[in-house]
Amino acid sequence: MASLRDIKSRIGSTKKTKQITKAMQMVSAAKLNRAQSKATSFVPYTEKIREVVASIASGTETNVTHPMLEARSEVKKTAYIIITSDRGLCGAYNAGLLRKTMQIINERHESPNEYGIIVMGRIGRDFFKKRGMPIYQEIIGLQDQPEYAEIKNIASTTIDMFTDGIFDEIYVHYNHFVSAISQQVQETKLLPLNEFSSDNEEDTGNNLEYIYEPNAEVILEQLLPHYAESLIYGALLDAKASEFGARMTAMSAATDNASSRIDELTLVYNRARQAAITQEINEIVGGASALN
Repeated sequence: MASLRDIKSRIGSTKKTKQITKAMQMVSAAKLNRAQSKATSFVPYTEKIREVVASIASGTETNVTHPMLEARSEVKKTAYIIITSDRGLCGAYNAGLLRKTMQIINERHESPNEYGIIVMGRIGRDFFKKRGMPIYQEIIGLQDQPEYAEIKNIASTTIDMFTDGIFDEIYVHYNHFVSAISQQVQETKLLPLNEFSSDNEEDTGNNLEYIYEPNAEVILEQLLPHYAESLIYGALLDAKASEFGARMTAMSAATDNASSRIDELTLVYNRARQAAITQEINEIVGGASALN
């Protein structure tokens, strides 16, 4: 049985751990609010670009085509953009995403020559490197509230690899923010943008009519890459909100566990202390009886 000093030391260290996890919980809650606000405010911007692109691409009068809108006859290589965190202590946030990604890759591909990985976040980078999987691009050390300029290069390069024929389709894997305690692994097809093809009968918006200057082809040429990049950035913002929600939940659970552990150790300490006092009393009584 541990001594009173050992038990007291464990209580003290657990209290310090509780202080750390409580502080991390509060910090994550504050970051979550900012990340959620930023992700929400970016949605109207993306939707407006989508509305204009849909108007041009699906218009019967313009009859505009673009390589980013056309599905390849044969898909030889697929790219996966994986968005993970740089740090741990966020529960199953990374594990669930990476497990789902590995499952999809194993089901769709027989050889590493059939796919490539673009990864954001140190956890994902280390995971794929350890397994020798083909990483084409990587970025780590993103801010907690990332700016568009931080991922502009990796996003535009990835899109260029599609237009150059290196990849025939691109998917984005990330954790979609549902609530502070719930995140859902999401797979979104980034390219090709089949949703805007002229034969797609899906309603693409409110059917507004636009006047294009200089012409629809030039506008589409500029907007499509920017729209695809904005989808990547929007997924990153969504993933960041999910990360802070997962970390806040994990730290809240760790704080509760620390409180329970402190209560258990305190009970053990009190019982051990009571037993020690009783033992001392018995020894004193026994010594007094021996003297008499």
